[in-house]
Parts: sequence; structure tokens; C-alpha cells
Amino acid sequence: MNLFSGIIYNFRGLWLGIRTPRLLVLGFLRFAVVAILTVAVSGLVLAKHADILALLWQQPESPWVVWAWHLASWLLSLLLMGISAVTAYLMAQVLFAVFIMDLMSRITERMLTGQVTAAPNAPIIAQMGFLVRQELPRNVIPVLLTLIIMALGWLTPLGPALAVVGPMVAAIFLAWDNTDLIPARNLQPFGKRFKALGKALPFHLGFGLPFLIPVLNLLFLSFAPVGATLYHLDREKKAAPGTSGEGTAI
Repeated sequence: MNLFSGIIYNFRGLWLGIRTPRLLVLGFLRFAVVAILTVAVSGLVLAKHADILALLWQQPESPWVVWAWHLASWLLSLLLMGISAVTAYLMAQVLFAVFIMDLMSRITERMLTGQVTAAPNAPIIAQMGFLVRQELPRNVIPVLLTLIIMALGWLTPLGPALAVVGPMVAAIFLAWDNTDLIPARNLQPFGKRFKALGKALPFHLGFGLPFLIPVLNLLFLSFAPVGATLYHLDREKKAAPGTSGEGTAI
């Protein structure tokens, strides 16, 4: 599947989620969890803004230099907001959102196939525990890559090119966080799933592009598990006609 297929599946998932009451409630619940944590963490960090700035640079008395201090204060606020948003998103994913995402995926799969695939002989607690553990590498890796790209942009002449590459990398991994739900539920090893991502980069880039649209990205992210499940179901049908996919129905 190509880049345009990824975009289409994202929109299909959004449309199905909005039209299905259970998915609509869960989608907005995920949105609420992320939003509440973002506001809480941002408020906590920004409350310490003055103390952090004072540790870095005391306000100068000279009017010729104070403008630079105000500029540094403004840049620090933006940096703290960015750190707060990333921290809140990671906390929401690991603590709450992964359960909501998996439930949305299960509901979608049961609606379309009448059953849910999962690893054979694995209780649901084991499946959910595995999903939570996978959230760490699935989210830490893209954050580290983004930081590396940012550092290279600041320290090398590649800044303009990396300004485009950085968001693309983020979009791919945000898409993978959703398309990886069913393989992780089937307890597939991380290495195998990561290789599968490498073979479907154009699709994941397309699926993740809507996540780069300001404001609307929150809506797309909230219902992305639905589109990702549609993608897996269609891919399994093409790979093995007449079967319902990998794993055992529960």
C-alpha cells in the first residue's frame, strides 16, 4: 500500500468512528485523557517558569540587555510547553490511552468480522501487559529520533532539510503506534514488528500526515486505531483469502 492508501485509511477510520456510538465515546475519552494531562503537566511546569529562568539567567538591570532576557523568557516558555505536551502524551499513552486504543481496535474488528484475533493461549491480562510494555519503545524511539534530528538541524547546515524530515519521522511513528496494536496483541516480537514497519514506510507516512495538521490532529489521533484496524483486516484478507487473520479468535 502506498502513501495515498495511508491517508484514505485514516479518513475511513475517522468516519467509521464518528458514525459508531461506542467508538465515538471512546475516541473522545482518549482525547479528554490527553487534553487533561497536557493541561495539568503544562500548568505545573509553567508555574515553575520563573524559577527555571532565574536559575538560567537573572533579569539584567541594563535596558540594553533586558530585551534579550525577555526573548529568552519567551523561548523558554515555548520549550517548556513542548516538553509538557510530549511528557503528557507519553504519560497518557502508557497509563491510559493504550487500553482505550486496544478496546477501539477490538470493537472495530468484532464489528467487521464477528470476532477478535489474539495470541493463542494468552489471557487478556497478559495481552494488555504486553501492550503497555510496547508503548515505551514505540514512543521513546520516535522521541529520541526527533531530538537527534533537532540537534543535527541546530549544529549542521542540514537544518532546512531536517525541518522537513523531522515531522515526517514523527508522522510515521505516530501511525505505527496505531497500526502496531494488533501485532502487539498477538505478542509478536518487537524486532519483527519493527521490520514490518520498515517495509511499509510509505503507507505509514500517509497514515500519519493528518497528524501534522494543527488542532485537527487531535481528532485524527483520537480515532486512528479504527483506521489502523481497517488496514490490518484488509491486508490479512489479501494475504490469506478466506481466513480471518493471524491469531486465535476470542
